[in-house]
Amino acid sequence: MVKETNHVGPSPEEIDQVSTPPVPGVDGPGRTVLVCVAWPYANGHLHLGHIAGSLLPPDIFARFQRMQGNRVLMVSGSDCHGTPIMLTAEKEGKAPSEVVDHYNAEHIKAIRDFGIAFDIFTKTTTENHERNVQDIFTTLLDQGYLEKRTTEAPYDPGAGRFLPDRYVEGTCPHCGYTDARGDQCDDCGKTLDAHELIDPHPKGAPDGRIEFRPTEHFFFLLSRFQKRLEEYVADKQPHWRPNTKNFTNNWLKEGLQDRPITRDLTWGVPIPLDGFEDKRLYVWFEAVCGYYTSAIEWAERVGKPDAWRTWWESPETESVYFLGKDNIPFHTIIWPSILMGFSDGREARGEKRLVLPYDVPANEFLNLDGKQFSKSRGIGIWVPDVLGRFDPDVVRYYLSVNMPENRDANWTWEDFVAKVNDELVDSFGNLVHRALTFTEKNFGAVPEPGTLGPDEERLVARIRDVHAEVTDDLAHSRFKKALRTIMGLASEGNRYFAASEPWRLVKEDKERAATVLHTSMFLVRSLCLMLAPYIPFATHRLWKYLGEEGAVHATAWVAALEPPTVGMKLSVPEVLFRKLDLKEILQPEAPESSAPQKKKEKPKMPTAETTNNEVTIDEFAKLDLRIATVKSVEDHPDADRLYVIKLDVGDLGERQVCAGLKKFYAPDEMVGKKVAFIANLKPAVLRGVESQGMILAGDSGDAVAFLTPEKELPAGAKIR
Repeated sequence: MVKETNHVGPSPEEIDQVSTPPVPGVDGPGRTVLVCVAWPYANGHLHLGHIAGSLLPPDIFARFQRMQGNRVLMVSGSDCHGTPIMLTAEKEGKAPSEVVDHYNAEHIKAIRDFGIAFDIFTKTTTENHERNVQDIFTTLLDQGYLEKRTTEAPYDPGAGRFLPDRYVEGTCPHCGYTDARGDQCDDCGKTLDAHELIDPHPKGAPDGRIEFRPTEHFFFLLSRFQKRLEEYVADKQPHWRPNTKNFTNNWLKEGLQDRPITRDLTWGVPIPLDGFEDKRLYVWFEAVCGYYTSAIEWAERVGKPDAWRTWWESPETESVYFLGKDNIPFHTIIWPSILMGFSDGREARGEKRLVLPYDVPANEFLNLDGKQFSKSRGIGIWVPDVLGRFDPDVVRYYLSVNMPENRDANWTWEDFVAKVNDELVDSFGNLVHRALTFTEKNFGAVPEPGTLGPDEERLVARIRDVHAEVTDDLAHSRFKKALRTIMGLASEGNRYFAASEPWRLVKEDKERAATVLHTSMFLVRSLCLMLAPYIPFATHRLWKYLGEEGAVHATAWVAALEPPTVGMKLSVPEVLFRKLDLKEILQPEAPESSAPQKKKEKPKMPTAETTNNEVTIDEFAKLDLRIATVKSVEDHPDADRLYVIKLDVGDLGERQVCAGLKKFYAPDEMVGKKVAFIANLKPAVLRGVESQGMILAGDSGDAVAFLTPEKELPAGAKIR
């Protein structure tokens, strides 16, 4: 039987405490921050691409802003309209409403279990959403920003209906892919129009026929907003990410085109006009309106019907939108233009204008074994599977430290295990457990310190410097950088604790031991507060072990600079995280016996493709294996278990590698040794130090040994 590879997940009580934000105060000294989160389609499971791209970053941001004392409202919901929903409904033989209700409920549970704390996560099928979207539509129409035009659309004469773009298939004119859709080619990624396809036909009917017939639709006059959007973008761009700037500027440079906002459908928000009963508002138009409509719904739910105005009508509001890079133009071009036009109408009827997006920190894509996570193509690691096997904090940690902020990131199980074991367990978890357990055992409470020595003063100063740096990074959505800085401080704390040897001091100089342990508790308390936005469940438990009152997420951010209270009673901590085993993760659970009852297996963690363990001779030949001589061995500056090793690789020159060999070799045992070395491995940065290859060694679990040549060979000799 395969044993558990994770710490026992949070209890329902913990999930409730961590995942439920306090009701935001309408009044108060802090800033007003509106956190808007992209709406996932309610047509399937959430995958880790959704979490990394647009769900985890805003949760980190909102938790930080709440701890800063700001008025925060975080909104989102399920996108329930559009052809992806209809396709899923047809495939499952259900009504669209059944599909969206099922997946909306599943998404809400997954989000809460992941510790993501929305003020409201709703859906676009509510009466509130429909009513307010229709108000936006009629206001834009009254202001002259909508216009009826006749256009041609794909029509299926056999079925007697117009077809949405995704119901049309054909050959891509750019790459020749034969299963391209009427809106996009999944093979080359080009955006398409159904007119462009070669041999278009109805989806699933390659012998079917498509006609293009005239149909009347409303167009949003986006071109009317070109100048206003250029001025808006110029004002906001100084703090936008490069990808957000580039996407937006490219659209503006090409010149904005008017866009249809209605479709020949019967599933969606109805058009509030006679004669358009068989048409619906296009999903790209009505879904972005959900940021506004959900705030109104939230205010009704909490019994303060006008409270939404604090976030939407105040020009001081900082509205920050979190999404994937493919949705950038909808949030920097289309949604701001809708808000401008709608606000013109609101102003004309004596109401206040609505705030435009302040920042749009869009993430790049998370890939799985080099392939983009995609619900439609079945590539992904699904959230229900992950939550069934892992503590959500370990997944949150890896997604945060590997976040695709400025370029695509890649999920691999090997790296996931390494990051969790080496950093979360061995660095942070080890420091917490050693320091807290030793202090509680010897003092029972936070001891009173004596005079701080140079090491203590240096560490306290470092806490203050890190706090200032992390505060600035989190305020500007640099989540990965902030986390790296925090974990660097944890590594410094481990080195301080080990070098101070409190186990010796407690016998020889108890006052000095008290000073060391008080300083260690100061560090652990500060780390707990700074990591609270990232790993909410573990820090929630740690806060209690430290004897602190209240919730860590309701504690002021600046409290990380305050030393612990002398005499604060401590608790013996449980282990916050347990090490992961890669072999266990990649294999399903085996039956306990050969009994005929079928045992439920743990979900097997998927990869982009099923692979076997065999390699061809051609694949093996791609490795450049060399003999190398160890020239020097130094401690890694920011990783307790790693050496930084300089190698002489003959004609290839000098190479540097990071290796976790401290348990097995002292530096003087390694210098001068001949080792086997992979010279063409892609360089990787390990805790801030570049590793330019890999030393090969044998591993029996309890012992590790270098692979060395039987006879004398020069550095650089090839291994064949």
